Amino acid sequence: MSHSFSDLSRLVLPRSVALVGASDRPDSIGGRALDNLTTHSKFTGQLHLVNPTKTSIAGRPCVPSVLDIADAPDLAVVAVKADAVLQVLEDCGRRGVKFAIVFTSGFGETGEEGRQVEQQMRDIVARTGMRIYGPNCPGLNNINASLGFTFSPAFRFDRKAGPIGLATQGGGLGRTFVQAMERGVGTGLWCSAGNEADLEVSDFIHYMAGAEDIRVIATCLEGIRNGPRFMEACLHAARQGKPVIAMKIGKSDYGRKAAQSHTAAITGSAEVNSAVFRELGVIEVEDIDELVNTASVMARGQPTGHEKIAVYCFSGGTAALAADKVGSAGLTLSAFSDETTRRLRAQLPSYAAMDNPVDTTADVLSKPEIGYEALKAVCEDPDVGLVLYPFPIEYGAVTTSAAASAVRVQGEVATPIVPVWMSDKLGGGWNELVNGGLMPMHSVSAAVQSIARYVDHGRWKQTTSPDWRPLALADPASPALQTELPATSLSEVAAKDILRAAGIDVPRSLTVDNADGARQAFQSLGAGAVAMKIVSTEILHKTDVGGVRLGISSEDAAASAYEGIVDSVKRLAGGQAFEGVMLEQMLEGPFVEVVVGIRRDESFGHLCTFGLGGVSVELFKDVSRRLLPISLPRAHAMIAETQCARLLEGHRGKPPMDVEALASALVQLSELVARHPDTIEEIEINPLAVRPREQGVVALDAVISIRGKEPSAW
Repeated sequence: MSHSFSDLSRLVLPRSVALVGASDRPDSIGGRALDNLTTHSKFTGQLHLVNPTKTSIAGRPCVPSVLDIADAPDLAVVAVKADAVLQVLEDCGRRGVKFAIVFTSGFGETGEEGRQVEQQMRDIVARTGMRIYGPNCPGLNNINASLGFTFSPAFRFDRKAGPIGLATQGGGLGRTFVQAMERGVGTGLWCSAGNEADLEVSDFIHYMAGAEDIRVIATCLEGIRNGPRFMEACLHAARQGKPVIAMKIGKSDYGRKAAQSHTAAITGSAEVNSAVFRELGVIEVEDIDELVNTASVMARGQPTGHEKIAVYCFSGGTAALAADKVGSAGLTLSAFSDETTRRLRAQLPSYAAMDNPVDTTADVLSKPEIGYEALKAVCEDPDVGLVLYPFPIEYGAVTTSAAASAVRVQGEVATPIVPVWMSDKLGGGWNELVNGGLMPMHSVSAAVQSIARYVDHGRWKQTTSPDWRPLALADPASPALQTELPATSLSEVAAKDILRAAGIDVPRSLTVDNADGARQAFQSLGAGAVAMKIVSTEILHKTDVGGVRLGISSEDAAASAYEGIVDSVKRLAGGQAFEGVMLEQMLEGPFVEVVVGIRRDESFGHLCTFGLGGVSVELFKDVSRRLLPISLPRAHAMIAETQCARLLEGHRGKPPMDVEALASALVQLSELVARHPDTIEEIEINPLAVRPREQGVVALDAVISIRGKEPSAW
């Protein structure tokens, strides 16, 4: 399913602007917006001032209404009180304005009444085609073009151009990111969507993915209002080679409550969000400093996933610390070629460490030409993908000289140099690195963490098919999606019938409605032992009402178990209906119990969870997750990233299990859901027994929940 996106170029770079609520009071919202646009921006288009109480402001003519402007502006910047906003937007829509930025707060973030007003804003969009940015937002900053459609008094100061695009909902954290300019991080475009009555973060990600001046996209998310649009935007960015780095607020109960009260955002499950991010190639970070650090490294190059790291430093202890952090992060130190070693020996003192990590010793501080040649040799080694360069101390002129050498080398080589300024004392060296575009970090750990994300994103690009699309984005007109299941709850028997038809093996079973039938069924099954379970579409937890008996090994025991189950269910199940009792062959070992669950998430569609089965899944949380559809390679990757993969391989003398059959079962379940995406709410097989190699898998218990109905369960 394709989700169309508007062309936002006339929002970001308008030819004409109407400032509605323009003011001659310098500290008012309208006054600050006017000052930012006329004094601190390089806006060369037409500017129309609108205020019904003024005929001129700051020597510029002013009209009472947008309707009085001869030519429809590309953009209206709305700085009026809340009770006047709707009428202004109506006028803008009638006049043919393309975009409106609404600064004003007091809408969806205040409660239901405010949300109803935002719905009226969306109605205006639907009627007129004008797009609305906000409300409750600080405006838009196109720093690369030196344009500030904002009332912030900080705009005049925070204007470092650069290749990073920033899309946020709230304004404060966005400003925090922009002010990373103090260490050289340039934010070229900042879109802060506020309450997202219409345009949302996904729209800005999609625009930035196609913007020539943006190479990296960073985003702060308090909620994702439209999951499919978000996925479409991120996939578009991935196809354009633009990495997206996201910080998602709302992982704890406290964070979720704060996010909802701040911008009335709907916050989804943290685990689901993280799984979806990984699928889309979105790099998830935990805090604003990580967002800045990771974006700054991603802006330095295009990772391949094969990068090996060189550590270069003038302190032996610091070099060892950095190398240790590299190893702990799962990264690999590069092995220098003979030519690199020869070049280092020609420059460095004999007592320097020539291998990786390189300790140049403090000699390079007094001989800057040595430091330049040695660093360049390391950067030009064919096995070096990135250089980590910690500066442990501020030593005045000598540190400044070393930093200047690093900047000079970076201008001559393609290998990214990532410096770390470890001292709290800033100086000339810090300034050299900042002004030279090397964007120093504050700790070795932070730098290595960002480098690890850089390399990991390269791996993701290498291993992900550019044609893969989530099931939630599939075309609903596809013939493969038209078959429907009955709109009814399913018993375990019915659920297993569906699984069997889909190619998943289930134990032999018979369902009976009296004790004599239980005797005959036991004899017919011919099994050493059977399990007996109540069959019901209404009873959710069978064991809670005495509806399960295991290890039944004779006809008399089967008859007795039938009567015991029925008596218990009638007594404890509160009159809930049941169809009978199922007798099912019990599977003989050895096997490993895993759980496979597919559940429809309201935001992102169907997501598969795989892990260790039984109660262990809740206890150890050893699971992996994938959006549907799942191919065979994706299924194998899903299995391999769990710890229980070791059990399946044959742990401590146990036989290796049938991982091929398990992977095939994941694909078969994915295909089943893909045939019924609007009907199946959930499938869970717990446990799915994985038998020894070439003996297959067997679904021992199954739940299938039909959308809008209660799930069947055991």
